[in-house]
Amino acid sequence: MNFTVSSNELLKGILDVSKAIPSKSALPILENFLFVLKNEELEITASDSELTLRTSVTVESTKEEGSVAVPARHITDILKALPDQPVSISIDEDKSSFEIAWANGNSSLPYFPAEDYPEIKGVGEDAETIEFNAQSLVDGINGTIYATADDEMRPAMNGIFFDIDTDATTLVASDSHKLICYSTADVKALAKSSFILHKKAAAILKSIVSKDAEEVNIVFDANTVEFKFGKILMICRLVVGKFPKYRDVIPMNNSNILKIEREQLLNTVKRVAVCANKASNHIKFDLKPGQIEITAQDLGFALAAYEKVACDYSGENLTIGFKSSFISDILSNMTCDNIVIKFADARRAALVVPAEEEAESEKICGIIMPIMI
Repeated sequence: MNFTVSSNELLKGILDVSKAIPSKSALPILENFLFVLKNEELEITASDSELTLRTSVTVESTKEEGSVAVPARHITDILKALPDQPVSISIDEDKSSFEIAWANGNSSLPYFPAEDYPEIKGVGEDAETIEFNAQSLVDGINGTIYATADDEMRPAMNGIFFDIDTDATTLVASDSHKLICYSTADVKALAKSSFILHKKAAAILKSIVSKDAEEVNIVFDANTVEFKFGKILMICRLVVGKFPKYRDVIPMNNSNILKIEREQLLNTVKRVAVCANKASNHIKFDLKPGQIEITAQDLGFALAAYEKVACDYSGENLTIGFKSSFISDILSNMTCDNIVIKFADARRAALVVPAEEEAESEKICGIIMPIMI
């Protein structure tokens, strides 16, 4: 392998895939980038065996094609310290070293045979394909990922469920205490299908989708999913398991309706929650026509807080308790100005949706379970 490339272009390429490099791995070879040079294109691969990122960089000139695995941390640190300039990269087989030469210096790194790098398997021949608007995908992940669980007994709850239908696609996440749905009519399929993307992969995906990307091509089968946008390919294993029938738990007939400014309610909850018991974070809503009273107390430390807020509430007088952090999470991750919370009674789940005038632009809805008070 022997080629010349812009140091900035090479650095950009390796940073695009570096999030897949594990800090420590049972397979030390995975702490390296795999370089494959062919036809004036350098393909760069990084993997932790569960998730793989791949991109390509156009080189300025090629003297000899080839492939090699190079230490990720060392080459990244060297390129970060270089100003933009052409660098020559070659393999010195006599010294068993990977050589990087720039205008007034050079560096030698150890390398490993490309044959030692594990084979990266993609989707099978029975894979399905959808096109997802890039901004909608990022918004959907941002709006749901915080509701995923850390549950070893139920791995399906540790990811985002992509429920793909013929008229719309819904991203769903739940930790059993709250459930969040993000729906978009822009993504449709010829037949109903679904998959569960682990939250770690989802977090990496949303962080690397370029602002310039318009569409993300998604190809998936029962075990693996591939995301393609620009020059980047992300391959990851799917969470195996059955996601709960989330539509069955969405309350449809809650008749006690609260309409209020989202930020006003969020800030009130935050202020009152300062005096809530630190272990439980419990707060209490007292709802009456035209007003909501929010209270919290920690008897062990003689703390208490109370705030009354004017609102549009229609329904029966109702006292209901929630975990303040769950309410704050849902309100913080919605972007509408006004929200509607629909209650049934003190023991059943409340539904949080955008106000009617914002329902078309805001695609999020949330469900939160109450606590006994």
